[in-house]
Amino acid sequence: ACQHFVSPATLPRIPAALSVLSYNVLLPNSQDGWWNYKMYQPPLGPDQEDFSTWEYRKSLLRERIGLINADVVCLQEISPLSFEEDFAFMTDDLGYDGVELFRKGRFRPATFWKKDRVDLANPAQHKDRTLLTTFRPIDEDTKDAKDEYWHVLNCHLQAGKQGGRRVRQIVEGVTTAFKTSKNKLKEEDPENLKLIVCGDFNGGQACGAVQYLEEGTIGPKFFEDGELVSSKEKILPIPPMIDAISATDIDRGGAPAPATLVVPELISLMIDQGNVETAYINPQFTQEVLDRLDKIYSRFATVSDASSDQSSQMQMGKADVERWLTIINLRVGRGTEFRNAAKCMGWVEPESAEKSGGESKKAERPPIFIPDDGILSLDDFVGVYLDELKQGKFWGISWDLAALGEPLPVNDVFRARYDRMYCSQSLMPAAVLDTVSDVACPNKSEPSDHLPVCAS
Repeated sequence: ACQHFVSPATLPRIPAALSVLSYNVLLPNSQDGWWNYKMYQPPLGPDQEDFSTWEYRKSLLRERIGLINADVVCLQEISPLSFEEDFAFMTDDLGYDGVELFRKGRFRPATFWKKDRVDLANPAQHKDRTLLTTFRPIDEDTKDAKDEYWHVLNCHLQAGKQGGRRVRQIVEGVTTAFKTSKNKLKEEDPENLKLIVCGDFNGGQACGAVQYLEEGTIGPKFFEDGELVSSKEKILPIPPMIDAISATDIDRGGAPAPATLVVPELISLMIDQGNVETAYINPQFTQEVLDRLDKIYSRFATVSDASSDQSSQMQMGKADVERWLTIINLRVGRGTEFRNAAKCMGWVEPESAEKSGGESKKAERPPIFIPDDGILSLDDFVGVYLDELKQGKFWGISWDLAALGEPLPVNDVFRARYDRMYCSQSLMPAAVLDTVSDVACPNKSEPSDHLPVCAS
């Protein structure tokens, strides 16, 4: 039977097995991104503010990854701006002296390994949000690499209403592993290669990427989020893969594999479900949120509306907007709320900057500012937050409402198993380690909104 452990625990060293940890560690890291404090709900008090800092979160990551002590560690949401500094502890403290960082993108996967346990047998291969590494295990007695290959596919599939792209990403990644086994390494039986696929799938049991791995095929009649994910049948080049974390011989007392995304349940509080068909495509606020935004706007608006017949009608001027932005973003000049508000109040990008387009470096672009005589109307104020909603920033809106004195009654937790680990049928799970949280993440004990998945 597959051994079962619950964190905090260490994956056992099992002969002829490879232990793998997969963990979405949550961007921002130390440099990229300032908004991490908004992920903590309700807003952190003065004596809790260090919980959201990178140094505090890094200490939790170091402790957990070190305790689990896997041979291979697959991380997601790594920032290239500070990668070497942020994750130096992986080598310096934990002994992961092999590393490969995905080559492009802001949110990158990275794979670490211990060279005294595995040897990189083929150059890492970078595809669309997947990173393939191929290893040969090290013989503990001779210290030489064994004549066998293990392929580890580290995935961070596209988020949002992108089911088709997620399917293409997983198809490309697995196909690359199969072709590497068959054509590059000349393995005798590439259909039964040793393959582990893990990472953040950004989708649950019903998503196309999961269907493809578990069923071995996905056809032109499969819908995800109301859209077809493939125009033709796609067939897995190997037998259907095993869901390592929910293998049938794991004794959890009848409980299913635990959720890996555990966050405040906000969607039902924010999105008007009046028209279910358009709630996802063109979301609109519930009346409960609109009422809160109206109250907030009224408290900040101090400029008389000259166009209104009612002398008491007030609007938000520059000073009001700056006061609002300072509360939610801690200073003026950053965040999409600032940029969208400035545009609503009359800021226009200079023509020269528009013509230069993508060729103009960000540092060379003229700064965005709030016009001195600009006005942010109530409709525009709501529109700024509606744009946040359409970008899926439920957590940011919820944090802002709370910080502005109008918190939503957040009582429930959303749970989903977005982070997964699969193995080919030539392998069987020998040990699985669960990490469980009964409260929304991140929090004092959890440095990310995701929980890790681990198996040998």
